[in-house]
Amino acid sequence: MARQYQALWNFPHSMGAIDGKHVVLQCPRNSASEYFNYKNAFSIVLFALADANYNFMFVDVGCQGRISDSGVFTNT
Repeated sequence: MARQYQALWNFPHSMGAIDGKHVVLQCPRNSASEYFNYKNAFSIVLFALADANYNFMFVDVGCQGRISDSGVFTNT
């Protein structure tokens, strides 16, 4: 994996690209502020890890919007 990142992107010692995306939704019933995020909207988090060829290696969907990327990563 690290060789692919080095060869394709000139980015050494990398094992993957990771990021999270908030997917906006209507407020779930009886959720209070569980899904309310810092952008003042209700959301769930889509969190993914991709290889050098844009293929998903890991995906986590459904974590509450109030949790940051590092919090989602900690819980996976």
